[in-house]
Amino acid sequence: GTIARKSFDEDSFSVFVELPKKSVGNGIRFDEQGNMYIADYVGHNVLKIEYGTKQIEVYASDTNMNQPNDLAIMDNGILFASDPNWKESSGKIWRFSLGGIPELLEDSMGTTNGIEVSADNKILYVGESIQKKIWAYDLSENGEISNKRLFKQFNDFGIDGMRCDKKGNLYIARYGAGLVVVLNPEGVIIRTIKLRGDKPTNIAFGGINGDIVYVTMQGRKWVESFISRYPGRNF
Repeated sequence: GTIARKSFDEDSFSVFVELPKKSVGNGIRFDEQGNMYIADYVGHNVLKIEYGTKQIEVYASDTNMNQPNDLAIMDNGILFASDPNWKESSGKIWRFSLGGIPELLEDSMGTTNGIEVSADNKILYVGESIQKKIWAYDLSENGEISNKRLFKQFNDFGIDGMRCDKKGNLYIARYGAGLVVVLNPEGVIIRTIKLRGDKPTNIAFGGINGDIVYVTMQGRKWVESFISRYPGRNF
């Protein structure tokens, strides 16, 4: 697997790093120091690339992971990973405390996929792709979860990557529908963005002002983008 990059003054993507053999990158997150974390769903790892380098190290590993899929991160650097088992339509949630120590938070969930921390770091959102549900948990300063409740139930199409903006709105890739839907903190859809492809997967905020939303598209193997009304929570 490879990680590609593209700056604003480049016309196309270029290879940033080649991952170790048998490793395949999925979700990517950055901490406040600029370090990159990569969900390696084949190697049962979370990989880390220190800012300013291309040196890849194993940040966290546990053979009890199914296939770490997507990552979320608190402002203090505590990581979370969704961990689906697609064959059994089940999944787990993991937390990685500072230093990369894995801790299993939830077992026997639905097909966990998109995962995100709210703008105020007080809520953890977890999407279940096959079950079409998004769950919300209260989140403590040290990454403990409590008060699990159903945040949103969809009736059709899947749920993939999720991101929050600075206002606390949640952007959700609707796999199969070719949409990104935006939910406010009360779970009400406030915006729907139609994409050219129908299989959006991961979502990320970027751009100089942090208000460009980039969406990876399965099948077409490209990245689409649109302008958000607010910057991403990390900007």
